[in-house]
Amino acid sequence: MNKPVCAVVGIGPMNGAAFARHFDKEGYAVALLSRKTQFSSTLATELQDAKAYACDVTDPQAVSEAFTAVENDLGPVDVLIYNAGSGVWGNIEELKPQDFEFSWRVNAMGTFLTSQQVIPGMKSRGHGAIIIVGATASLRGKPFTTAFAPAKAAQRSLAQSMARHLWPSGVHVALLIVDGMIENPHENTDPQAPTRIDPAHIAQAAHNLVQQPRSAWSFEVDLRPNLETW
Repeated sequence: MNKPVCAVVGIGPMNGAAFARHFDKEGYAVALLSRKTQFSSTLATELQDAKAYACDVTDPQAVSEAFTAVENDLGPVDVLIYNAGSGVWGNIEELKPQDFEFSWRVNAMGTFLTSQQVIPGMKSRGHGAIIIVGATASLRGKPFTTAFAPAKAAQRSLAQSMARHLWPSGVHVALLIVDGMIENPHENTDPQAPTRIDPAHIAQAAHNLVQQPRSAWSFEVDLRPNLETW
């Protein structure tokens, strides 16, 4: 296959589907990686060159096997979008140790494991992009984000370290800070509810980062609802 390959990790009806559709439209073959493949398999049939893969981002062996299959089927990964995220909500008195660890494994460890799979190939080719979907929780914690905020903060610090290390090799690492609720295109939103972020706009931002020349390198981009109505 002559198309560049975009691997989207974390596939759902909002951000994940928007990333897949946008990069498919831009001429990429798209690998859809998620723990369960019921939704991603259906989505793959709607795209031109896409395939769904089961991938538990907390399991090193599962991650390795999934990315080996992606390369065998579609080719080397040119763009990695890490959209997998999970939060266990509660304050310090309510959460269990396994809740705290699980949040870290999905958000930080998963970023680490999947990035390790694509970095060698990107460095050898002298180009590539790793786009990580973060959250404002990485910048400030609230009582109910006692597990989620530290996990996203760890992910952000990891992204900074990766960006500084990989930039000389031509590999662009960038973080999308999503500051607000995401719009669900399959849900009727209350017109009185706060404005939400259109996942198509998030996907467009990711593609813009992939296209950025090295002379205009960005590490972190904030994405917010329309400030006129927010």
